Amino acid sequence: MRKAVKEDIRDIMQVIKATIEEMRTYNNTQWDENYPREEDFMSDIEKGELFAVDREGKLAGFVCINKIEPIEYNELNWLLNKDAMVVHRMAVNPNCRRSGIGTELMKFADDFALKNSIKHLKIDTYSINTKMNDLIRKCNYNFVGEIYFLGREKPFFCYEKVL
Repeated sequence: MRKAVKEDIRDIMQVIKATIEEMRTYNNTQWDENYPREEDFMSDIEKGELFAVDREGKLAGFVCINKIEPIEYNELNWLLNKDAMVVHRMAVNPNCRRSGIGTELMKFADDFALKNSIKHLKIDTYSINTKMNDLIRKCNYNFVGEIYFLGREKPFFCYEKVL
C-alpha cells in the first residue's frame, strides 16, 4: 500500500470509467460522469488521503480515507460520538477483481485508523451496489441506517466498525 501520486490520475480515471460502465450493467447509478471526478482524486492526493495498491506494476485499487463525514450522517445513530475515519471513493481495477484487493483496502483502513488513534470507521454505499455492500459486511462492518444524497433516487446504506 502506498500514497497515491498525481502520476496515478490517468490510471485512476481509467478504473473509474470501467467501474461506472460495469455499474451501469446492473442499473447502479452510484457513480457517473459527475462523481467522482478527476478533481476529487487530485484533491485527495494533495491532502495525502488517497492510497493505492499495485499488482505487477499496475494500479490495482485505491481508497480515500479521511475524517470528512457527509452532513447526512448526522441523521443516524452511530455507536460512538468520537472522531471517526471515513472510507470514500474506493475502487478495484476490474482486471484485478476477485483477488482480495477490496479486502486489502478495507483492512488498510482499519490499520490506518488505529495508527491515527481512531477506533471508529464509517462507510456508505448505494443500496443497489451489492458487491460493495457484501464486501463491507464481510469486513465486519455493522449496518447503521439509510441516507439519501447525491440526488440519487435510492438510499445509501451506512455502516460502521468499532475497532
